[in-house]
Amino acid sequence: MPAVLTVPVESGTELRLKQGDNLGSDLQWGWEHLLNLALGSIKERNLLGLITAIKKESIHYNMLLVCLVFFSSSRILCIAYEVLQGLQYMNKHGMVHRALSPCNILLDRKGHVKLAKFGLYHMTAQGVDVDFPIGYPSYLAPEVIAQGIGKPSDHTQCEKPLPSGPKSDLWSLGIILFELCMGRKLFQSLGIAERLKFILMLGCVDDIVTVLAEEHGCLDIIKDLSENVIALLKKCLTFQPSKRQVFSPRAWPTPEELLHDSLFSEVSPLYPPFHKPAGLFSSSPRCANLTLPEDISQLCKDEDNDYLAERSVEEVYYLWCLAGGDLEKELVNKEIIRSKPPVCTLPNFLLEDGESFGQGRDRSSLLDDTTVTLSLCQLRNRLKDVGGEAFYPLLEDDQPALPHSNSSNELSAAATLPLIIRERDTEYQLNRIVLFDRLLKAYPYKKNQIWKEARIDIPPLLRGITWAALLGVEGAIEAKYDAIDKDTPIPTDRQIEVDIPRCHQYDELLSSPEGHAKFRRVLKAWVVSHPNLVYWQGLDSLCAPFLYLNFNNEALAYACMSAFIPKYLYNFFLKDNSHVIQEYLTVFSQMIAFHDPELSNHLNEIGFIPDLYAIPWFLTMFTHVFPLHKIFHLWDTLLLGNSSFPFCIGVAILQQLRDRLLANGFNECILLFSDLPEIDIERCVRESINLFRWTPKSATFRQFAQPPRPAADSGGARSSSLSCFSTDYQEPPRSDLFCLPNRKDLFIYCSAAKGLTSLKHKDSIKLDDLKAEVSPRISAEDLIDLCELTGPSHSKTPVKKTKPSKPKLLVVDIRNSEEYPSDPSAGLAESCLCQLLPHCLQAGVLEWSIVERGIW
Repeated sequence: MPAVLTVPVESGTELRLKQGDNLGSDLQWGWEHLLNLALGSIKERNLLGLITAIKKESIHYNMLLVCLVFFSSSRILCIAYEVLQGLQYMNKHGMVHRALSPCNILLDRKGHVKLAKFGLYHMTAQGVDVDFPIGYPSYLAPEVIAQGIGKPSDHTQCEKPLPSGPKSDLWSLGIILFELCMGRKLFQSLGIAERLKFILMLGCVDDIVTVLAEEHGCLDIIKDLSENVIALLKKCLTFQPSKRQVFSPRAWPTPEELLHDSLFSEVSPLYPPFHKPAGLFSSSPRCANLTLPEDISQLCKDEDNDYLAERSVEEVYYLWCLAGGDLEKELVNKEIIRSKPPVCTLPNFLLEDGESFGQGRDRSSLLDDTTVTLSLCQLRNRLKDVGGEAFYPLLEDDQPALPHSNSSNELSAAATLPLIIRERDTEYQLNRIVLFDRLLKAYPYKKNQIWKEARIDIPPLLRGITWAALLGVEGAIEAKYDAIDKDTPIPTDRQIEVDIPRCHQYDELLSSPEGHAKFRRVLKAWVVSHPNLVYWQGLDSLCAPFLYLNFNNEALAYACMSAFIPKYLYNFFLKDNSHVIQEYLTVFSQMIAFHDPELSNHLNEIGFIPDLYAIPWFLTMFTHVFPLHKIFHLWDTLLLGNSSFPFCIGVAILQQLRDRLLANGFNECILLFSDLPEIDIERCVRESINLFRWTPKSATFRQFAQPPRPAADSGGARSSSLSCFSTDYQEPPRSDLFCLPNRKDLFIYCSAAKGLTSLKHKDSIKLDDLKAEVSPRISAEDLIDLCELTGPSHSKTPVKKTKPSKPKLLVVDIRNSEEYPSDPSAGLAESCLCQLLPHCLQAGVLEWSIVERGIW
């Protein structure tokens, strides 16, 4: 019987883009974020996840063309079965195709089906957002044609056309299969209006398959078809949707039921059940079913291999943009995007009732199915010096920060440039993307190396999953997210609806209707899954960075936010969080005094306390203060620090405004922070790291800093005082970010005799007492570290690490003569340093000085 032929697509060096197709995954166009508004990249069998950007040299998908070539009935059934598999998966995700046609069914080199253009109907809110019909007239189901695309003339009405269901795609599939069987296209001699009328008239006949065959003169071909093919055509080409029977006699069946029909009994064994690969953060082994060729040398025998062609479409498009590619410019040059003066859009004649005459319909708002070829020559020329080894870096613990390259000197120079320049360097980003891609695929086994490389920078293309790795996200995150009830109304729904439209509305992606819907689901999932916490204003801003980076993976956005809040904002979202916030602001005030006493004194004198400006900073982790592009750079470093790092960010912001704050009074400071001046975020990050290194860990101690840690093991090892960094409360790998420098001596001022204390004594400090103290207390352990003393397991007998040239620490006792005892050491009886001071004095790293309060 007549069937299909595949037309080979020659290998080339270009991307093929179709405007108006499904725009998947995290691929961003840069001009309209249109790619992110799609369902996303679907890696399921029989669905082409990114059909809008097709690499010809690596994918070789071919359009389904009808030719007078005879294939067996089993081949027809195989094509139908694979199409139904793709439709079944789409239905599970709440989608229907609605534009199914031969040009949207592609075949790979092995002849397997991939569906294309399946996202346009979903992206346009079931066609409501556009002025053109979605679908091809010859393949539209009767119920779609009967419903029409007309919109209510009365704009006060909220009536919308009913969305198409899965049965509409079955009709389209039936027409396509009929064309394959008879070897020609239907309705070619009819205009569009006549085609639509003819399809509607089919409701008056009993046997649609026979009528179509008679009208097109192919009745003999249809009679020669196998019983299974005839049965399949009749099941699909049933006029009434409710009677479009498949596996079960009930109404409104789906393609999934047709897959289980007995007519596929000979074909279905050829297709084993598809098992979705383990996700990146799944606990299941991702290489359990990995197969390698018998001769391993076959993997690398081609010395002229096109390494760029092996990278994903997302990566190639991202690098193409960095190399100077401009999609909007390309579409303008091809006259896909056309502009006209606004005056030319006015009607020539307008009646009182609103009817206009004289202006033709603006075709720029219609669907243009033109294929545009984007050349990769400029990108390849930019990467001509990159060797093949750069695409396969060795994941060794002692590997250099950058992969080897023929232009390694240039890469080394680029690594020292400002971050904003590095993010726009094509070759540098290629190396970083390749390295992070391999490290993330080995997560969590390469967790330490991910931390190490993240200290240098994080490639923007992989920022979302890298953040998830830094936060320690693991497990079946999608199953957990899907199990949360996000539909049942809850009391916070109204507040969420009020906050979402105000959250980062300058961004086209988050301000889109789909963005609002995703915001709503993620926020509601967090509220429902944390019954002991409540929704506070600011949670939407906190969610925004994670949702933006994982726009098509709500489960990962939810998991990241759920891991982020316990680490940095533990107990901030309690119903009564006043004690937590007050303690946080008090410690922040002491941090200002610790690092900048002059500024602290001035702010205290004018009454400009952190309560007046810092609550939105810390409650949203600065997402309410800075735009997203600054938050990305800030959080790249924040996620490497512990829960005290936000204090350093706050102090760094104040230090950038230091001169203006010192020169102004209370009212001027209030006005200054009501419209915060431009902050150099790169400088803020650098200064935050320096402040963090110079801050003793105990100076930022808070009782409500983090959940209780698991008990120490029986070995008696001393637990670290660093904050948790994931939901499992694991310690981050050792990092330069956590090391105190040894470049200069430190002077520590303590406001009380118990200022030098241990953490166990500090636990009992009341909030009122903490507020009464201007500067922070430090622990005995930090004193040992500051004195550069060390000992086995931090024993009570310190050992001199290096011989200092002069004292490292000066202790000043400011008690007056009445309070000061005759024996200076007697005043230290209550201090945990009573056993440490003699050793410190003997080691020559500490001096003791007595200064009366009046003299001081």
